[in-house]
Amino acid sequence: MRILIGADTYAPDVNGASTFAQRLAAGLSARHEVHVVAPGRGLRRTRQTVPSGVVEHRLPAVPVVVGGTGLRFCPPVGLVRTATAVLREVAPDVVHVQSHFLVGRALVTAAGRLGIPVVATNHFMPENLTHHVPLGSRVQRALHEWAWADAAGVFTRADVVTAPTPYAAALAERAGIPGPVLPISCGMDLRRFAPDPSGQLRRGFRERYGVPDRPTIGYVGRLAPEKNVAELVEALALVRRVRPDLDTQLLLVGDGALRPALLRQAAALGVADRVVSTGFVPEEDLPAAYLACDVFANAGTAELQSLVVLEAMASGLPVFGVDACALPHLVRDGENGFLFPHARPAALAARLALVLGDPALAARLGARSVQIAAGHDERVTLARFEELYALRRTPVPADSPAGVLVG
Repeated sequence: MRILIGADTYAPDVNGASTFAQRLAAGLSARHEVHVVAPGRGLRRTRQTVPSGVVEHRLPAVPVVVGGTGLRFCPPVGLVRTATAVLREVAPDVVHVQSHFLVGRALVTAAGRLGIPVVATNHFMPENLTHHVPLGSRVQRALHEWAWADAAGVFTRADVVTAPTPYAAALAERAGIPGPVLPISCGMDLRRFAPDPSGQLRRGFRERYGVPDRPTIGYVGRLAPEKNVAELVEALALVRRVRPDLDTQLLLVGDGALRPALLRQAAALGVADRVVSTGFVPEEDLPAAYLACDVFANAGTAELQSLVVLEAMASGLPVFGVDACALPHLVRDGENGFLFPHARPAALAARLALVLGDPALAARLGARSVQIAAGHDERVTLARFEELYALRRTPVPADSPAGVLVG
C-alpha cells in the first residue's frame, strides 16, 4: 500500500504524538510505501527520503511563540490547496492523520474532496493546551469545551477514528467524536526497550551523563507544566527526609521550559546535589536512560497512554503514576508499581521509599511490568493499522480526480 501520514508534530519535536508518528512511519515502511506530511523548519516546501525509506514532505512553517515548546505550525492560508497538491502528487491509498490541528485538518479536507479514505488517531487532550493559557478557570473551561468541539468537528469527517487506550477512546466519544472510537495502543519496540541483566547499558549511560551510583528515581520526557515534574522533586526531598539511609537521587532525562525552575526548586529544598538533569538525549541513548534508573515516576495529568511509562515497564522498572487519565491502564496498583493522588507528593514519597527500600519487592514489580508491556508490542499495533487501511481501500475508476484508491 501507499500510505500518507499527516502529523502536526514530527521530528525533531520531542513528545508522544511525534514519537508515535515517527515509529509508525518507520515500522510501516518495511512493507509499504510511506509518505509523511509535517511542518518544516523553514518557509519553503521540501521533500526528502530519509534512511528508513520514508518520504517526508515538509510544509512551510513558523515557530509557536507561546509556551516555549519549540514546535512549529503551518499557517492556514492556502494549506488545503497545498495538502491537495501533495495528495495528487503522492496518490495514497489511505491518509492517516495524527491530529485535528492545521496539517491534519487540511489533509482531512483535501482527502474528502479527492475521495481518499481517512484514518484519524487522537493524541489530544485540551489540558495539554490550557496549561499554557494564563487565564481564569472560567475561561479555561470554555476553552476546554471549544477545543473538544473543534476536534470532534474534524474527526467526524474521518472514516475511522482511533485512540491509544480504552480510556482515551471513551473520552473522545464523550467529547462528541462519533464512535466507535477504536482503542489501539501506540505500542513500542520490545527489542529496543528491555531489561539489561548484565548492567552494561546502565553503567554506560551513568558514565556518559555523570549519574552517580545511587538508588535512582527516573523521569523521561518533556519538562512541561502538565507533566507536574515539580511533584517528583518534592517527593525526592521527602524520601530523603524520611529515609536518609537510601541516599536517593532523581534523574531527569529531557528538556523543556520548566527545567531552570525545577533546578531552582531542588536547590530551595536542599536536594540540588541529588537531582541530575541530562537535558535532551539522542534517540540511541534512550533505552539506556531507563536502565540507569531503579524506579520510574510520572505525575502527568494529561496522559492518553504515556509511551515513557510503557518504555520504563518494558525495561523492567517498577512504575509510579498519578491516579488520573490513562495511567491506571498501565500502572496497576500493587502489581507492577503504585498509583498516587495528584498534588500529594507525600503519598508518592511513601510509595517510593517502600519500593526503594525493598529490593525483592522492586524486582517483583519490575518483572510484572515486563509482562504487562509485552501486550503492547508495536508489531501488533502495526498489524492493527494495516488491517484498518486495507478495509478502507477499494478501487475507483481510472478517471478519478486523484487517480487513487478510495473507500
